[in-house]
Amino acid sequence: QRSRVVLMVAEKPSLAKSLAQILSRGSYQTRPSSCRTCPVHEYAGTFQGQRANFLFTSVAGHVMSLDFPEKYNSWDKVKPEDLFTAPVLKKEANDKMNMERFLAKEGRGVDYLVLWLDNDREGENICFEVMDIVLPVMNRRSGQTVFRAKFSAVTDADIHRAMANLGSPNQNEALAVDARQEIDLRVGCSFTRFQTRYFQGKYGDLDSLLVSYGPCQTPTLGLCVDRHDRIQTFKPEPFWVIDARVQCQSSTLTLEWDRVRSFDRDVADLFLKMIGDEKHATVLSVSKKTKTKPRPIALNTCELMRTASGGLGIGPQDAMGIAERLYIQGYISYPRTETTSYPANADLVSVLRLLAPGPDWHAAVEALLKGELVEPKGGKDVGDHPPITPLRLAREGELTGNDWRLYDMVVRHFIATLSPDAQLLHTTASLRIGSEQFSCSGQQMLSPGFTRVMHWLAPSDEARIPDLVQGERLEVSRLALAERHTSAPGYLTESELISLMEKHGIGTDASIPVHINNICVRNYVEIASGRRLIPTNLGVVLVHGYYKIDPDLVLPTMRGAVEAQLNEIAMGKADYRAVLDFAVETFRRKFLYFMARIDSMDELFEVSFTPLSATGKPLSRCGKCLRYMKYIVAKPSRLHCATCDETYSLPQNGKIMLYKELKCPLDGFELVLFSTGPRGQSYPLCPYCFSNPPFAGMKKNSACVHCTHPTCQHALPQHGVCACIECDAGVLVLDPNSAPKWKMACNGCNLVIMLFENAHRVQCSDDMCECGATILDIDFNKKDTPLDQGQTKYAGCLFCDPLLQKQLSLRHAVLRHPMHRRGRGGGRGGGRGGRGRGRRHQPKDKMASLDQYFL
Repeated sequence: QRSRVVLMVAEKPSLAKSLAQILSRGSYQTRPSSCRTCPVHEYAGTFQGQRANFLFTSVAGHVMSLDFPEKYNSWDKVKPEDLFTAPVLKKEANDKMNMERFLAKEGRGVDYLVLWLDNDREGENICFEVMDIVLPVMNRRSGQTVFRAKFSAVTDADIHRAMANLGSPNQNEALAVDARQEIDLRVGCSFTRFQTRYFQGKYGDLDSLLVSYGPCQTPTLGLCVDRHDRIQTFKPEPFWVIDARVQCQSSTLTLEWDRVRSFDRDVADLFLKMIGDEKHATVLSVSKKTKTKPRPIALNTCELMRTASGGLGIGPQDAMGIAERLYIQGYISYPRTETTSYPANADLVSVLRLLAPGPDWHAAVEALLKGELVEPKGGKDVGDHPPITPLRLAREGELTGNDWRLYDMVVRHFIATLSPDAQLLHTTASLRIGSEQFSCSGQQMLSPGFTRVMHWLAPSDEARIPDLVQGERLEVSRLALAERHTSAPGYLTESELISLMEKHGIGTDASIPVHINNICVRNYVEIASGRRLIPTNLGVVLVHGYYKIDPDLVLPTMRGAVEAQLNEIAMGKADYRAVLDFAVETFRRKFLYFMARIDSMDELFEVSFTPLSATGKPLSRCGKCLRYMKYIVAKPSRLHCATCDETYSLPQNGKIMLYKELKCPLDGFELVLFSTGPRGQSYPLCPYCFSNPPFAGMKKNSACVHCTHPTCQHALPQHGVCACIECDAGVLVLDPNSAPKWKMACNGCNLVIMLFENAHRVQCSDDMCECGATILDIDFNKKDTPLDQGQTKYAGCLFCDPLLQKQLSLRHAVLRHPMHRRGRGGGRGGGRGGRGRGRRHQPKDKMASLDQYFL
């Protein structure tokens, strides 16, 4: 009987390898696949009681992404409001990986499909993306052929248990993700396109590439701005207190006035005069109470992010990246969970025994194993993954930096949940100085409990006060009036923001760090010391503008309602299409209302930002009016002609300068040079052609290195060398401005090839090597020439000529030229001499060759 073939798919390549290692007990073989990042691990075993060959591979996150058809991606031709009714389609999330073709190839002819995607909604959605590709090419069989494995930890026991209890994918949870993706796409794109075009077309110092809106991102920003507004509108008020201090057992005690404070200085001064001559304070009473400091509940995602940000100074997105890495390596359980209650059957004692050898918490674990172990506090069980738990002992040498710090925090939190509560002795003493009463208080540890491992929560020694006896008289060392002021609340920290987002239902445990990161990278907030989030001028103006037009756009209540409806879809209680249509239509009406009243927001922008015409400095001449255009440095960098009232886009994240006052032969605009530095790329461009491609086949934002003009000295035909050796779509272009450190760069990716440092002239010839590359004419320096007898002129192919091969140095890529893969040398100019030596080839049609590269 033929062995069945089972295709197993995980969410990440590293996870697929770990699972294959466990399920095959280390007896798997790995082979490369058509997707370079996702190898296939093969092993033999049994499945459903039959002999089977297993193919274990992975995807790399989402296989598909939701987008509009190509014609709707033009900001110039499509009205933003049309995006609410435009068709949407799923396309490959990363077309360079060819994931769809890879899955179809590996799935062809298999009998069963087992999905090992993460056990959350996103994982369920990826399950159906994989199924849509693999099911059509699988063998057709009766009965169940698609299975879902659910696991929360990468341990032998959990993985074998998941394999023995396979279920089915949950379509309702996948549909909830589909609905959220479509709502966010339509709403985010429509608002962002409209706002960006409107405000960037009027103001020059916004310093943001996009003026974006997001159904979750904007309410998150709104919480930060709300705290900012409270700080800005706060007016400090002076108040006065009596600063009283007494000597007790060679230490000084600071007393708190029972009247707390007075907002009237004369009244406070009156009370001070009443007791100003007193030399002693009398202890009226001393009360001691034992108080309990409760141990924490089990760790979930939000608490992990809060602690990482507030206690370790690690941002939410970085913390989740580290947690996922620790999970894949088997150190902790799945880090995305809302549950704070351990399962009833969880073997927590075994985990403690596993952690016992760790020197940093050995004493605390031993105490628990010898009898101090208590039942963990009851949390909430939302039915997803168990709480985040350590699964494997790591020592500080195994993990480094923030990886170790986060792992150490997870371990200590877990041990603390099984430790007794801390017992504190709280002491309060009441004292009298003259007619006024004062008090002092302190606390000391009776039983450390869980603070033995979470030591930062234990009271310090400074919190203790000396033992006092009723009736005891203490010497007064200071009596004075102290002026103080009421203080404003502080800016929100990331930890506080996470709590507010969780409270209002903004985002999920998986998306909360993404939304916080978005408002930072969009220049809406800045992260200050202590991980405090301080809104920028742009962030404040945007939120205030939303409040003027439609507060629902920025308040968390609307997004919370949408999330509640998505939860109903996930639980099968609401119709996917009905929820989606209602949400989209609601936002469509709000968008039309927003567009009609955008002037209200613009009034705020006018007083906060500078008009385009008054921004920037003159740089290059406009080809229409021949006057100088101003270069605006603030993001997005661009050129603005005040005479024509037109703005021209430029490449971002580099330096722009005038290019020798040369003009484009097509439109008369002066060329500018874009550069990312001496080791990066640099190329000239025409500001007009960059936004308005002059030839068919050229895309928007194309520079001179993309232009197919047949005679322009800056265009691709004059400097193109060959097809890129790293990507499929680009052409390697010689940079004529890179002398004396010559280089060429791909016009489709970030590959840079460093060439010669001993030549004072390099240019493309009209000849072609038989490998398809253009022959270069090189004039070496006399002092540094590599040629015999002091010759300087040479012609050859960079990839076929042994002499020139030695000159190459690649950046950002691995050399993959076909001539190198075949181990072939020689070619045009392959001899010792200069131009004309070696075997010559007839020049090929260079334009036809370049056309092939474009196709």
